[in-house]
Amino acid sequence: MKLFISAALICLSSVANALNIGDTAPNFTLKNAYDKDISLTDYKGKTIVLEWYAHNCPFVQKHYKSGNMPALQKYYTNKDVVWLSINSSGADHPYFHNNEKALEYAKTYGTASTELLKDPTGEVGKAYKAVTTPHMYIITAEGKLAYQGAIDSIPSFRQEDLKEATNYVKEALDAISTHQKIKTTQTRPYGCSVKYAD
Repeated sequence: MKLFISAALICLSSVANALNIGDTAPNFTLKNAYDKDISLTDYKGKTIVLEWYAHNCPFVQKHYKSGNMPALQKYYTNKDVVWLSINSSGADHPYFHNNEKALEYAKTYGTASTELLKDPTGEVGKAYKAVTTPHMYIITAEGKLAYQGAIDSIPSFRQEDLKEATNYVKEALDAISTHQKIKTTQTRPYGCSVKYAD
């Protein structure tokens, strides 16, 4: 496995304090980029992806500038999967996206997630113990946590590594859709640290 380390950028986090696979996913209500309240329970009965993101982060940019993340979003939302992109950066941090910035980035990168959500207090991020951008979670139609961790197997910000990486999110969503057992349910997330307000 290739590993490119930059102390200022990469956070390979321990998952020791993570939620347990099979736990009921914590409910939440957050504002979207149009200031509408969106709750996890709005999508009861559907498979849900939670993606912690901040487009300023080079690890996030790897997946957006390459088209990797938008392609995943488009493919699976077309299969009735709900994809919620969450920014838990504190409102005073450059990684926070207000409505204008969130929509600008979405247009620039072709984002196809169901909703862009703001979590400036970090309450939701901390409830899920999200530590990096990106940090991925998959919730089943029964509301149970089915996967958490990295998007793929190569923790770098190099786009050329995408072709060699195992995409854990794709594997898990495909397994759920075909009623198969998920091969990998938990991995160590990598990326920029979530810039919580405190």
